[in-house]
Amino acid sequence: MKPIFKYFETTDSTNLEAKREAHEGATNFTVISAGEQTAGRGRSGHGWISPEGVSVATTMLIYPEGISMEHLPRLTIVAGVSVAEAVEELYHLKTQIKWPNDVLINSKKICGILTELEADNGIAKNVVVGIGVNVHHKKSDFAPEIRDMATSLDLELDGQRASRKAVIEAIWRHFLRHYEIFQKNGGSLEGILPSYNARLANKDRRVRVVHQVHDFEGIALEMDKDGKLLIRKDDGSIVAVDSGEVHVRGLYGYV
Repeated sequence: MKPIFKYFETTDSTNLEAKREAHEGATNFTVISAGEQTAGRGRSGHGWISPEGVSVATTMLIYPEGISMEHLPRLTIVAGVSVAEAVEELYHLKTQIKWPNDVLINSKKICGILTELEADNGIAKNVVVGIGVNVHHKKSDFAPEIRDMATSLDLELDGQRASRKAVIEAIWRHFLRHYEIFQKNGGSLEGILPSYNARLANKDRRVRVVHQVHDFEGIALEMDKDGKLLIRKDDGSIVAVDSGEVHVRGLYGYV
């Protein structure tokens, strides 16, 4: 598994560009990166700001084989682990992961991840995994409402300047290593569990689970191989919650 890297000074969205490349016959594991995104997107339709030359905006195109379509969204979690490992390898910064895939440094968010798939008759034709990492942002670059919850690599490195190119290459190197195991396991996340759960921000901490029907509190234990968070409720029972159904909030700050 070797990626093919393509770089654009400016594009609307690396995810959109990867989809266009797929329609033009791009090869498996093509990586699209850009110096600036004019229409970057995050989860739930939110915009993701990618000013010129300050952030990592990168997307991998994958033609999945041997993985059912329902398991492909788990690649977002694989991407989160890959970002965390890449940052720690390059800069020795301690990372955490707020379930399911928010990568944090000092309890502040460092990246956003958006996975999208294209299907035909219930079969996935391709999936694009988009990652945005805050690299050279100053605190004033963040909107006031997120300024206390977001950070960048440069801010955390206290004077050292991070390399966008090195971050991109390290992320996808870690990602492909995990993807190979993920594929062999048919879409199970068991291969990343040790790395993921070692960084789980809420591990062994009290959280509130916000559910459409009813909320409850408990102790976050770990993520399982299906990407669900295991919570020990106050009555001692253990429940597995799905990120598509609930939100989990720490009771003491962002995490």
